[in-house]
Amino acid sequence: MAVVAVLVITIIFLAPIYWITATAFKPRNLATTIPPTVVFEPEISPFVKLFLRRSQLREQPTAEEYAEAPWWERLVFDGGEKIVRDGQGNVQLSGYPSRFMNSLIVAISSTVLAVGMGTLTAYGFSRFKVAGEQDWLFFILSTRMLPPVVVAIPMFLMYRWFGLNDTHLGLIILYTAFNLSFSVWLMKGFIDEIPKEYEEAALVDGYTRMEAFFKIVLPEAATGIAATAVFCFLIAWNEYAFALIMTRRDAQTAPPFIPSQVGSGLPDWTVIAAGTFLFLIPVAIFTFLLRNHLLRGMSFGAIRK
Repeated sequence: MAVVAVLVITIIFLAPIYWITATAFKPRNLATTIPPTVVFEPEISPFVKLFLRRSQLREQPTAEEYAEAPWWERLVFDGGEKIVRDGQGNVQLSGYPSRFMNSLIVAISSTVLAVGMGTLTAYGFSRFKVAGEQDWLFFILSTRMLPPVVVAIPMFLMYRWFGLNDTHLGLIILYTAFNLSFSVWLMKGFIDEIPKEYEEAALVDGYTRMEAFFKIVLPEAATGIAATAVFCFLIAWNEYAFALIMTRRDAQTAPPFIPSQVGSGLPDWTVIAAGTFLFLIPVAIFTFLLRNHLLRGMSFGAIRK
């Protein structure tokens, strides 16, 4: 019975991923059919259209133009669109590559900062007596209690005043601040489980407090750091509200850009699915690389000293 329950839950969670993946390889005319089309001949035209700027085709290309066009341009022609070129005839890329790169820059930078500062803060709360410790910890946690949309307008006005709207630095600061409380609380639990005797022995051997932290505590807390990094990266990678409100073009990330993809006057669901499919890959790779640390981190502290 437990096996059946696990299988059912797994299917429920994997169904959206399958649906996005299948739609990303469907012809556009099969993306919204009722009943849904399950068996189809996959094609890569959604990915070609995702990376290229295109506009509605007003006149069909001649047979000669169609024959001389490269294969990827013929795929766009077949969809009733044409590729946008500059005055010199060069193909213009869509905004997806730059938005994808923005997501990588902002998510990685904010994750490194949030985990780094969170680890140091958690170590201080775990190892030293801090006046009003519980009050400070509650205050840190309270920064996550408000939904982002509640503070979006004040943050927008403040960012406009400081000139941080539509900048990488602005998003990095914002995501770091919102992930920091989560990082502090999660890392404090991991550091609390590391016996203080390890550090005391190192101090007796002549280590300084910082040397003991870097050589004793950090290696022991590696699983916790990995688990915290995964969750902070996921939060920053998937964030939509602030990226939509605080950015326009230069620092816009992929989540608000993907739904804006249209083709021939209507939303092109195959292109949207292709962008979403590619957007899932870095998260999957990052989680896969840290899978061993993540599994150990979830059970860290189960056996106490």
